[in-house]
Amino acid sequence: MPQTSTNRLIHETSPYLLQHAHNPVHWYAWSEEALAQAKLEDKPILLSIGYSSCHWCHVMAHESFEDPMTAEIMNHIFINIKVDREERPDIDAIYMSALQAMTGSGGWPLTAVLTPEGKPFFAGTYFPPDDRFGRPSFQRILLSLSQAWQERRKEVYRSAENITQHLLQLDQQSSQTSLNSPLNAELKEAALKTVERQFDAKYGGFGHEPKFPPHSLLQFLLRQGGQWQEMAFVSLDKMARGGIYDQLAGGFARYSVDERWLVPHFEKMLYDNAQLIQRYSEAYVKSPDVERQGLYQSIVEETLGWLLSEMQAPQGGFYSALDADSEGEEGKYYLWDEDEVEALLGEDAKLAKAYWDISSMGNFEGRNILNVRYKTEAVAARFGLQDITAKLREMKEILLEARAKRIRPGLDDKLLCSWNGLLLSALVSAARYINKGYYYPLALKQAQFLKETFYQKERLWHSSKAGQSKGQGLLEDYAYMGMGFFDLYQLSLEAQHLKLALELAEVIEQHFCDPQGGFFSTPDDGEKLILRPKDNFDSATPSQNATAARLLLKLSHYNGNKTWADKAYKALKPLADILSKQPSGFASWLNLLEDFLKPSQEIIIVGDPNKADTQAMMKLLEKYQLAEVSLGLLSERHDLRSLALFADRQALEGKATAYICENQHCQLPINDLTLFEAHVAGLAS
Repeated sequence: MPQTSTNRLIHETSPYLLQHAHNPVHWYAWSEEALAQAKLEDKPILLSIGYSSCHWCHVMAHESFEDPMTAEIMNHIFINIKVDREERPDIDAIYMSALQAMTGSGGWPLTAVLTPEGKPFFAGTYFPPDDRFGRPSFQRILLSLSQAWQERRKEVYRSAENITQHLLQLDQQSSQTSLNSPLNAELKEAALKTVERQFDAKYGGFGHEPKFPPHSLLQFLLRQGGQWQEMAFVSLDKMARGGIYDQLAGGFARYSVDERWLVPHFEKMLYDNAQLIQRYSEAYVKSPDVERQGLYQSIVEETLGWLLSEMQAPQGGFYSALDADSEGEEGKYYLWDEDEVEALLGEDAKLAKAYWDISSMGNFEGRNILNVRYKTEAVAARFGLQDITAKLREMKEILLEARAKRIRPGLDDKLLCSWNGLLLSALVSAARYINKGYYYPLALKQAQFLKETFYQKERLWHSSKAGQSKGQGLLEDYAYMGMGFFDLYQLSLEAQHLKLALELAEVIEQHFCDPQGGFFSTPDDGEKLILRPKDNFDSATPSQNATAARLLLKLSHYNGNKTWADKAYKALKPLADILSKQPSGFASWLNLLEDFLKPSQEIIIVGDPNKADTQAMMKLLEKYQLAEVSLGLLSERHDLRSLALFADRQALEGKATAYICENQHCQLPINDLTLFEAHVAGLAS
């Protein structure tokens, strides 16, 4: 029987796979070659899934995959496949579901053992190199699985088939959970009551530690007003002042291990920061509190400043992540000792220690995570100062200069279409609410990068590295990038952005639709895995299924395609019951429910964008920031007459003319600027 004898990861572009390229393990990337080799050699597959900034992935790699004896066992028994979950979220979704079904929990590194056909019969997460704390060693697990494969093959195959069938049944049930439950305002109110019970009024956020930024739930609450907006504001305030936020350079870590947002899991992910830029931008315009507005604006500016200085690729676009570890220690790059701060800041150290909560005891394993426990005014008053803003800026620069001399965390420099699509929406939000003059050109540059890098022959690639785009586009790519271009159109009213969003939505309809409702994560012409996963749950990124449904619904207002609106409704309908019970995990769907409950409103301007009257109307749209209204511009330069929303619209008396509609019923056209502003102000109130 032929034997594999090389580690093939050296030919990959994924930073995570390249981290394992010199292991003594004979790794394959996921491929037809690897699956065929398993069948040829009659070996089970050991599948290891992780990502480059995963701390415990690094630990297991060092303890086991770099160990020659462990590698020898792996090479003898298995065909070993290493997967970057960010490059292949579809594979990760399938085997993470298997892990959760078998163990009741999930996480990375994900270790699964499969038949040569790819069906799982064992799954776990991290395994130590020797027996400890009641957990068997990795080598013991490997040998036990080998024995089962050799001596109880029929039992193994029966187990693998049962698990696979269970996963298929779970997938089918997700489309049939509550077909008879109504989608109405009462459902939303029930969800809000659950949110109220889960809200942590002291520290913000929902539930207990560990706490992840509740991206989609914050968006939903910001749309509600009153006490619900206040829950969002409190959560955003606490995160901004906590250790989860890099108080020196800007940017958020992935989550906090405690309820106070103090101790982060130090990796910084593009998707978190993209979504939080949106939330802080939205909160900035919705908060009536001037102090809060200042805080939210600074968070947006600092976080985008960090992304632009540290995460932007030379060719455009933004890298995926910064590692949690440096010099083999989690968070070492971000921690401070009291004496180090005193040596750097001299007489100002007392002020810095009071503001950033620095002490000799520390707040994390004897060292200090910078966080802001007291408001700036309170700290200033304590030191008898009127304003410490300039002094804080000066101290930040000194500490940042010192920190820059440390060994930096590792960078995952692959470029993902989906995550960069989220960042396009973030740049649009920053341009709309914070500073259009600065962020709008960056949004246009990001849009151009996305088109040039990922869009080819009306289909998308998923990832890019070193100029090489690869991986068939997944639903998350079409949904997030499509929403990004829709958002950009809403801001710019440039027809090309709307047209691209429509093209991406058409691919979603043609290649991702489930006839039973909702959307598969993989295209119908993609690689055939043991099942086609569907993503209903909000994880660290919004449910791609919900995002696709929202995109189709929003665009249906433009092209008049009732089928798209129906598909969005059909995707939402089965989830009605669970929305009120688990709103934190399904908040993207609550945002879709909100879209259905609110009357659809449209404003269409017909006019020459180069003329003063059209520009004046467009400036009023910017002034009143109608994020919930479908906006459109029709001109000779922007020919969109083929779309239902623009059909039969004409300029009156040679002047820029506005059509204001609600639920497909339009008022008389308006070409008087004062009257137009009165109508727009009414929609904004």
